[in-house]
Amino acid sequence: MVVAMRFINQPFTGLSTAALVTLSLVGAAGGVLVQATQVRANPVEMAQASGGEVEISPVQPGNLSSTSLSVEGAKQLMAEAEAAIANQDFATAETKLKSARDTLNQLSTYYQELAQLFIGVDTRINRSNREKALETAQMRDQASYQLALVYRAQNQPDLAVPLLMEILRSQQPTRDLGQRAYQQLFELGFVSEPYAGRPATPDSPDAGAESTSPTTGATSTSPTPQ
Repeated sequence: MVVAMRFINQPFTGLSTAALVTLSLVGAAGGVLVQATQVRANPVEMAQASGGEVEISPVQPGNLSSTSLSVEGAKQLMAEAEAAIANQDFATAETKLKSARDTLNQLSTYYQELAQLFIGVDTRINRSNREKALETAQMRDQASYQLALVYRAQNQPDLAVPLLMEILRSQQPTRDLGQRAYQQLFELGFVSEPYAGRPATPDSPDAGAESTSPTTGATSTSPTPQ
């Protein structure tokens, strides 16, 4: 079979340029000739030539919820950690909480950077990303607190103390989770003075959401970021 291909540039009415592709297929036995013609044109030029309007569908945001770099992914890791704690599987809980904490810290940093980039540029975008930075930082501190309790349950105070200090820097002693972190430092013997404190400032935006400590049964509220 012989295949011949020819490209011809030829003007058409209402079109700027069209490419005419002619394929000639000649059968060796029957001598059958088959011709196929395909016309390619710019749809915008076609619409303009005919006086019509070009309709462009709005771009829809993608969905990262099924990826590891997402709040949903971090929540899943924390849920798996809670299940491991219930089964006294502290090694698995440690791994899950570390991953969740790293993801949430990364997300919080990205959202905070985006919020700062749009200061004085677009208030709506600045506010949206600032709220996301707060939300993910709160979840990060909560994951850090649970991880510190897991280390305490494994008699590893040297690993728990740095996490508790990070939480205190983020939360401050005036917030509920900050006070709980200081209480853990006191119970570990790292500090010698207890802190009765003032009434704790409610955490936001998830004020009052509680989780159970794997060691003492105490509860902790969702944290707020720095």
